[in-house]
Amino acid sequence: MKCRILHSSKNRIRVHILQERMTMHEADVLEYYLRSKPFVTDVKVYDRTGDATVFFTDREAVIRALSEFSYSSKNAALVPERTGRALDREFEDKLFYMLVRRAVFKRLVPAPLGLVISVIRAAGYIRDALRSLSKGRVEVNSLDAAAITVSLVRGEHKTAASVMFMLGLGELLEDWTHKRSVNDLARTMSLGVERVWLKKDGTEVLVPIREIQEGDEIIVRTGSMIPLDGKVISGDAEVNQATLTGEALPVHKKEGSYAYAGTVVEEGSCVIQVDKVTGSGKYDRIVKMIEESEKLKSEVESRAAHLADKLVPYCLGGTLLTYLLTRNATKAMSILMVDFSCALKLAMPISVISAMREGQTCGITVKGGKFLEAVAAADTVIFDKTGTLTRSQPEVARVITFGENDETEALRLAACLEEHYPHSIANAVVKAASDRGLVHEELHSEVEYVVAHGIASSIQGVKVVLGSYHFVFEDEGCTLPEGEEAKFESLPEEYSHLFLAVGGELAAVICIEDPLRDEAGNVLAQLKELGIGRLVMMTGDSARTARAVAEAVGVDEFYAEVLPEDKAEFVRREKAAGRKVIMIGDGVNDSPALSEADAGIAISSGAAIAREVADITVSADDLSSLVTLRRLSMELMKRINSNYHTIIGFNFGLMVLGAAGILPPTTSALLHNSSTIAIAVASMRDYLG
Repeated sequence: MKCRILHSSKNRIRVHILQERMTMHEADVLEYYLRSKPFVTDVKVYDRTGDATVFFTDREAVIRALSEFSYSSKNAALVPERTGRALDREFEDKLFYMLVRRAVFKRLVPAPLGLVISVIRAAGYIRDALRSLSKGRVEVNSLDAAAITVSLVRGEHKTAASVMFMLGLGELLEDWTHKRSVNDLARTMSLGVERVWLKKDGTEVLVPIREIQEGDEIIVRTGSMIPLDGKVISGDAEVNQATLTGEALPVHKKEGSYAYAGTVVEEGSCVIQVDKVTGSGKYDRIVKMIEESEKLKSEVESRAAHLADKLVPYCLGGTLLTYLLTRNATKAMSILMVDFSCALKLAMPISVISAMREGQTCGITVKGGKFLEAVAAADTVIFDKTGTLTRSQPEVARVITFGENDETEALRLAACLEEHYPHSIANAVVKAASDRGLVHEELHSEVEYVVAHGIASSIQGVKVVLGSYHFVFEDEGCTLPEGEEAKFESLPEEYSHLFLAVGGELAAVICIEDPLRDEAGNVLAQLKELGIGRLVMMTGDSARTARAVAEAVGVDEFYAEVLPEDKAEFVRREKAAGRKVIMIGDGVNDSPALSEADAGIAISSGAAIAREVADITVSADDLSSLVTLRRLSMELMKRINSNYHTIIGFNFGLMVLGAAGILPPTTSALLHNSSTIAIAVASMRDYLG
């Protein structure tokens, strides 16, 4: 591509693209192409002028990249579904035409016609106010309507026009600020499904989701997210559709039912015939989720919003009192031009959205402000062990066989069963088989997953079970091969054990090495420093393994060999005792406790149902994101409280100055709207730097 250098400095270059006209899509392609380069630190492309400003670490590399650029499909694929450019253009145009209309109105419209136009426009404000009053509510629109009506009654239609212009400008800028905040957050979020099970030629094949075509049949099981829209052609499943419809209870899906991308199978399995692989409205669904999350206001937000509504009658009362004392309508109108509601109701949610956006950049996904407040106020944190305090990728250390079973075949069979269910232990078994080059055929029948226990299936009519000691020996009644009791008693204690039984008899024990996360101890110590008073670990593993982990990471107490319902009951007891509880886990078995906690936090590499049930999801790469989350939550509460005091103080000051005759109504309106936008924009800045 040809371009001309307009300006260049040490780490910045501005170029003009030599083409007749640049569309918004072309500008996005160029911008995201440059952003993908490691030597580019920031870039902005201006489609109106065809210019691009690039910040870099290597000037020659930038020039070379520009010369090699083209609007190819490969580069176009770098552009996300929405970029925010169209949104900005929409509001820029609205602002431009609003300013032009205002200039024309002031300079070219004669006074009589101006009065008629002002009365017509005022009718809308008055109608809204009367509608609120008819429902017994005194809201901000009552203040606006009163100010406009007083101006018109006094024959000051220019003042009324100025007031309506300032109100319209404020609403436009507030709407722009809010939608841009939501847009920024939505662009950073996605479903995160990369591979799916494809039913092909009577077997199942794990393939990248990009290879799926319309008409393909995919299989989704317990704990997994449905990645694409389609019709259920076989199977039965209970599907959590909360992110899509807000329904609290799972929806039963059977043959003929329609399944939606982004929902999660809580129980069962089904085969879905895909009918939509692109354009499934993922961005719109994410925006809907964000808008729904805004309803999950923190108590601080709710108190501020309620106070804003309660202060409206006092503003009207202050206006009336000022007029009665001064007999000056201008002074009284100056109070009408100011309210607390706009700033409080705009700045608070934007503060929360900004925290959610910053969290997303740190690998933290939050579903609402109330959960950030819960994290800030928490005094008790409960950790699951496997995949949470230990690495999300445990490894198979040994395979100990019993009877005449072969080690290779035992691992092959275990991997064949485990690969259908997303959990850190299952992933370890599948990886161990893959590392040894073990390829298997799907010889087993339907697989049954028993939450927190194990897997049951059959091969050529012989029952196969894989799971915990409790599941294999107590629930399923499996036995040891004769004469191998001593071998069983001498199983290495430093590992977690996964038991495989075939035909009711133990065939192998898979020893899982579950090393601690390097950062776990330090993260727990930092959480203590940030005010968390009680750290608890709960695990289904043995007391011996649990004690070793607890001592290594420094939890205050631990509970071993617990079931999912035990974790949930513990959370309920802690909450009943008046504690603010956070639960952190990654598996299907953690889901009940995650849903019971004040804030449930799932590890991103865990089961999809855990991520769905959880209120917050954190990166699996490093537990330090928990410290970041705590700090971010505490800073959010500080900002909300600071905004609250600033808004109340500044607007009260404007009222006093208006009542004293120092500020005329139009100036009060200008300062009020300007402060609202300023506080909202300030609320968008990063919290942690």
